[in-house]
Amino acid sequence: MTRLLHTLLAADAPSFAVIHREHEPVLDVLVGDVVDVDRLADIPLDGAEVLALVPFRQVRERGFAAHDDGAPIRCLVVRDRDSLGVDEAIALLPRHPVVVGDLEVDVSDADYAAVVRRVIDDEIGRGEGANFVIRREFTGSTDAAPAEAVLGWLRQLLEHETGAHWTFALSTPGLAAVGATPERHVSSIDGVVSMNPISGTFRHGDAARDDDALLAFLDDVKEREELVMVVDEELKMMSAVCPEGGRIRGPFLKRMSRLTHTEYLLEGRSALDPREVLRRTMFAPTVTGSPMGNACAVIARHEPTPRGYYAGVLARFAPRPGGYDLDAPILIRTAYLDGAGRVRVPVGATLVRHSEPDGEVAETRAKAAGVLTALGALPRASAPERGLEADHLDTLLAARNDRLAAFWRSPQAARPSRATSALVIDAGDDFTTMLAHQLRHLGLDARVVSWHAVDDDPTEDLVVFGPGPGDPRDRSDPRIARLRELIAARLETQRPLLAVCLSHQLLADLAGLGIAPLPAPRQGVQLEVDVFGQRAAIGFYNTFSAVAPAGSTTPRLGLEVAADATTGVVDALRGSGVASVQGHLESVTSPDGLAVLERLLDGVLAGQEEFREPTTAAGARG
Repeated sequence: MTRLLHTLLAADAPSFAVIHREHEPVLDVLVGDVVDVDRLADIPLDGAEVLALVPFRQVRERGFAAHDDGAPIRCLVVRDRDSLGVDEAIALLPRHPVVVGDLEVDVSDADYAAVVRRVIDDEIGRGEGANFVIRREFTGSTDAAPAEAVLGWLRQLLEHETGAHWTFALSTPGLAAVGATPERHVSSIDGVVSMNPISGTFRHGDAARDDDALLAFLDDVKEREELVMVVDEELKMMSAVCPEGGRIRGPFLKRMSRLTHTEYLLEGRSALDPREVLRRTMFAPTVTGSPMGNACAVIARHEPTPRGYYAGVLARFAPRPGGYDLDAPILIRTAYLDGAGRVRVPVGATLVRHSEPDGEVAETRAKAAGVLTALGALPRASAPERGLEADHLDTLLAARNDRLAAFWRSPQAARPSRATSALVIDAGDDFTTMLAHQLRHLGLDARVVSWHAVDDDPTEDLVVFGPGPGDPRDRSDPRIARLRELIAARLETQRPLLAVCLSHQLLADLAGLGIAPLPAPRQGVQLEVDVFGQRAAIGFYNTFSAVAPAGSTTPRLGLEVAADATTGVVDALRGSGVASVQGHLESVTSPDGLAVLERLLDGVLAGQEEFREPTTAAGARG
């Protein structure tokens, strides 16, 4: 069983990968031939197992921005393989690791803190999105042969790192890598699609022995919101690849050598080709941000250099009868070694409205520490002590779900058809996929079309104008201008219309209300608001708001206003055949979202101003 591993250090060693998957007693040694391709659809699934290194630039296949460094999809087409026990493998790997010297960081702590402040002020503060991940890189050098280096570093990770979804090393011409990535991006195993969003970071050290510190982390607003926002973003992806949507399980704790994270597991079913599953889910919001399109644009603005393979995936395509299975962890906590001996360890932090610049600087250093220690660039830290009992922690984690929508934690079979067609207009945020999924659950025949591809006069029974980023007052923005035009045209037809978030703000503007920035962004915030006489817990992702007195009517269109009695922030509008809502009813942060959506639909489709109560159990809270 050690046949292949012995050959990897030879002068004429083939290209290889060594992979250990979490909880498995063995690791796999794969050798094969390297094939570089340009597109995911070109990954050669012709019967052999394939391991594909997918760069971040591939996100351009979804039409998103990315600095282009020309990095290919590097495929290892496997022609031979072995499996052997982890302990046996460790004994065979190089015992004396190669040490990386000349350690530097490309963006200083002070400069990275300044970037954090700019992103909070200029991007989140101006409505461009809820959260963004900005990277920096630790760099060094070695004169060791790449295969020897990554195998020695792999031994260090196998011996000392914990909690990794994959621990791996690979060596190909001009590019080698080693890593201990904690996060599965997406897998598709016999039709079951799983995603594993991880966010929220507790840094070990002296505080690891302090139970109070861990409890404070679990109760921290920033950490909770950070995780829930990425769950929302990945539910958008699940709704795009799984006809019955995705269900969430968790949250759980993910313990590593220097960090502890919180995570959820999302599951659904899909018959799509695994390459298409991967394309529709590029890439994880935990390494980009949300909404995805704007996150990529923000990354391009604030990261001056290409990402290479950082934040991409290492996708393993394994043949099975009738097709292929996919397991694709995110390329984080990974070191890259090129043919010139240059070593790179990219890391990033998730920036949200609550972020403290110095805290985000410390988070990037903590995330890099595990790999840099394996590379010999940092001294090894003592293992964290375990204090609180697991059952107690599980209870605390489970309590987080009390604030989440039961819809996304339950089976989501569709109701009987209403024989009603719905067009959902994507205004730049894939929340529309979740919204369309909920509409189908409520019995509507819903499809999603991007704002720039919508006909001037849609024929569907209902048009839902979706959420999106940006300033609703900016009429020079082609997207904003087109959405205003489409909403105005639909109003002219007097046919049913529902508007959400950004589109709600545009409808409010057309109805004669003022639009202004909020005193502080409400990105990923859950509030209990009055929606025409009923209290509802709803999640909000907005930086701007319409303002009007509660219970008033709009100067134009005569729409009834639901607004906060103190601030005048408008939460909803309604009239004959028209309704809008500022919050995201489809979000996992909206426990009452489905019930409110059904209530609004009943009124819009009936063309009446008094909305009836939902009569089925599924229309109740959740």
